[in-house]
Amino acid sequence: MNTTSASPGASVGGSWEELVTMALLGTERRPPPAWAAGREAPVALLDAAAVETLRRRAGVRAARAAARPEPAAPDPRRALPPAAAHRLTTLLADRPGTGGGGRRGTAPDLMELLPQWLALANARGFAPPPEALPALLDAARGRTDLRPAALAFAGPRALWLARLNPDWRFALRLPGGGTALPGPEDPGRAQQLWQEGLFAERVALLTSIRAQDPGAARELLATTWATERAEDRLMFLDSLRSGLCAADEPFLERALADRSRNVRATAAELLSALPGSALAARMAARAGTCVAVDRTRGTPSIVVEAPHECDASMERDGVVPKAPAGRGERSWWLGQLVEAAPLGTWSRRLGGRTPEEIVALPVADDWQSELHAAWCRAAVRQRDPGWSRALLGAPSAPEAGGPGAVSLAERSKLLATLGSAERADWVAGFIATHGLSEAFQLLGVCAVPWAGPLGRAVVDALNIARDAGSYPWSFSGVMGLAERCLDPAEAGRLEGLTAVADEPENAAPGAGGYWAEAFQRLVTTLRLRAVMSSELDGARPH
Repeated sequence: MNTTSASPGASVGGSWEELVTMALLGTERRPPPAWAAGREAPVALLDAAAVETLRRRAGVRAARAAARPEPAAPDPRRALPPAAAHRLTTLLADRPGTGGGGRRGTAPDLMELLPQWLALANARGFAPPPEALPALLDAARGRTDLRPAALAFAGPRALWLARLNPDWRFALRLPGGGTALPGPEDPGRAQQLWQEGLFAERVALLTSIRAQDPGAARELLATTWATERAEDRLMFLDSLRSGLCAADEPFLERALADRSRNVRATAAELLSALPGSALAARMAARAGTCVAVDRTRGTPSIVVEAPHECDASMERDGVVPKAPAGRGERSWWLGQLVEAAPLGTWSRRLGGRTPEEIVALPVADDWQSELHAAWCRAAVRQRDPGWSRALLGAPSAPEAGGPGAVSLAERSKLLATLGSAERADWVAGFIATHGLSEAFQLLGVCAVPWAGPLGRAVVDALNIARDAGSYPWSFSGVMGLAERCLDPAEAGRLEGLTAVADEPENAAPGAGGYWAEAFQRLVTTLRLRAVMSSELDGARPH
């Protein structure tokens, strides 16, 4: 068909390019030609555009329809209870407010409850309603923190949709790549995917096999190790953190000679996390020559003689020779040696003392902060709760630091090596002594929902801050954490805090109203979380 040939009425309009130009500039600045005479110019322009659109479409040759996609894989999980399905729709429909930095009011933040809802639904083994999948994928697209839980809940149908919509292709790039990964029981398929797969698929495969059979994953990695790019070797090597064991030592020892400095450093770090490795023994010997007990004084103390050079053997074992700006070379080398030495070294080296006794010893010549900071890093790397307790000290210790932990960041890492109950008790004691202003980072490592003593310590500290007339907005972060982490059973105990309290003379204007509003929102959110859980429990077998 000739799309440019005139048809009856075709002369009433111009070419498509002319019509677009007139529409962009406006008919006042670009009046239509004679074909619009006697008619309102905007109406004539739209009529002409409609005629030209029809002519353009009529000139398109019909094409063969695309092949129909294969049906989505079935989802064997059970369907959500109706109330829980409705709740999911409500949570997905909520969007963050677009206002300024004003007050949030008493309504719960539904988008912040979505991660918890997904965790509960996944734990109970439910499948989503098919009609909720587009909104669920859109939510995961906008929030990367939601993606693992959202895609686990969405299941195979979401991957089927992701292949049809470019906006959702992120789902195919996550571990698994939208396909079932072969396991160690199928070495042929695993080797084929390892040799031919995309990088994300290979990472997912290695991670999956490592979780099932650490040795098989290490052997798979060894088959192509010499031909991998440096950045890929680093990523693959990092997967060995999971299930790290003595059997990994020969492979990691070979990686100490890698041509990439980052690969060598990672291999050394992994070996130092194995207290029985040869590298750990070498580091213990080096560090032991630098630290000793001086018994010539009235009170025994630790003396430090930092390394005077970083030789080739130290560098091969992962010691970085060049110190960062502002750090002395000798203290930089010392910290790396102590960090990599097995913590059991120090009881033997320092007179059979316990970790608590060691960190209580004075350290001569201002080496204490460097030495204790290195011990903190070693306790975290080696996951040693005994040393972590010693370095944390009592939660009632001065805020400047316990015996060894001199910063909240170090304390948070040390706490992560303890069991969840002990961790919660320590943070509760810290809050009872120091309040909440320094506790936000510590709360982030505590298991959810918070244990009873920790939850009560947080609420009591918030109440004390309110009664003292503290600036209320500075506690908004802790309030947000409490909404997500406090046990919903605490809602009844909080009712008494929802009233507007009398404001002290030195309180910020409007503080009483803010505090009441925040506690009302906290109570409402906790009750909603309880309802969400009961809705999901509605279909559980009794």
